[in-house]
Amino acid sequence: MDLTKGAVREICTDAVFERGERYLAKDRILDIHRIDTTVTAVVTGSRQYDVRVDLAVNGFDPWCDCPYHGPEACKHVVAVLLRCADDCPPDEGDRLDAALEAADADDLRGFLRETLATDAAVRERFFARFGESPTRSVEDLRAAIDREFEETNPDYFVVFEPIDFSEWFDLAGEYRDQGRYASAAAVYRALVESLDENMERVDGAYDHFSQRFTRALDGYVDCVAAGDPDAEEAADAVAFLEDRTTSGTSLLSEHFERAATELEEALTERRDQ
Repeated sequence: MDLTKGAVREICTDAVFERGERYLAKDRILDIHRIDTTVTAVVTGSRQYDVRVDLAVNGFDPWCDCPYHGPEACKHVVAVLLRCADDCPPDEGDRLDAALEAADADDLRGFLRETLATDAAVRERFFARFGESPTRSVEDLRAAIDREFEETNPDYFVVFEPIDFSEWFDLAGEYRDQGRYASAAAVYRALVESLDENMERVDGAYDHFSQRFTRALDGYVDCVAAGDPDAEEAADAVAFLEDRTTSGTSLLSEHFERAATELEEALTERRDQ
């Protein structure tokens, strides 16, 4: 991982970069850990904020639960990345592997079952990888994602703070790893629909939501294109994207138009192979 200050500068404004430098100099990072390329940290400001970055991903896929309203990454993310550039925390992956290797199988199974019973997001990913659970419908997934908008700011219609959609992207990624592209496409489509319908209530953190929308839209196109190009689902996907160019949020119409064109071209190319 060749992390440089120059790379950090590319994902934030100059003002935010300077604030991130000050946060690092003032030891505002209270806790920081790394497993493989994923870094999690707690950064103190007006309160304590959770930060997560992936050092192996272009742009670092940053997430922070602060109410930053500006473009690109916030000062908490910048502080964590600068800390990693200066003194990257040790990788605890080997320690984790050793603990898993040494754990008693029954104890490990008990711990896993308890965790799965109480954490719905982890449970869903577990079923995606190891179970034979049926794919949840787009409607069910969409309803669950919509609730995150409602719960973020329950007293107001407007959403001011970023929402962590990582559990849904992780779930879609799990399905893709298993070659279950239709299941992954359902998750991505639910994200696309929810973000499209709720984008007008967003007042702040616009870059955060637009990045998640683009990521979900690209994931949807990729997964539909990976399936049967002559299937009814493929035609439905193109029709859905074309319809959203006029019926969806006007700010996103060009994105839907681009996605519809890319998907149609990918499906046509596969049919001609």
